[in-house]
Amino acid sequence: MMPSNLNKPHIIHGGNFRDSRGSLSFVNDFCLEDVKRFYIIEHADTAVIRAWQGHKNERKYFYVVKGSFMIKAIRAGNWENPSANLSAETFVLNENESNILVLPQGYVNGFKALEENSKLMVFSNMDNDESAKDLIRFPLDYWKF
Repeated sequence: MMPSNLNKPHIIHGGNFRDSRGSLSFVNDFCLEDVKRFYIIEHADTAVIRAWQGHKNERKYFYVVKGSFMIKAIRAGNWENPSANLSAETFVLNENESNILVLPQGYVNGFKALEENSKLMVFSNMDNDESAKDLIRFPLDYWKF
C-alpha cells in the first residue's frame, strides 16, 4: 500500500517465497519506470558510515541484497545553510524482508552496514551526469548519525 504523502521517505513492502527449488525475493509494487540506473555498495566493515550526501532533485531507492543496513534521511530544507539541529528518520532494511526504501528528492542520507559484507542496491531516477550536478555533500559530523 502506497503512503498518502509520496514526498516523505517510505517503505515499499516486498516478500519472500521458499520451496524445495529454492527461494524467491520480490517487491512487486516497485515500478522501475522512473529508474535510469542502479549500483551496488558493499560494506565489509560495520564501522564505515557513508554520510551525508543529498540531492535537490534526485530520487533514490534502497534495497538490501545481502545483510542489513541502517539508513538515515533528513529533509535539508535550506541547502546553502541547513540547520545542524535537524533530526534524521531512521530505517533498517535487511535481506530477509525484501523491502525498498524510497527517498524522495530534497533529502540527504547516510547509511552503514549492520553486518559484515552487506550489500546495498541503490536505484536512481537520474543518470550519472545529472546526479553529479545535483549532489551536495555535508561533513559526517554535521548531523548526528
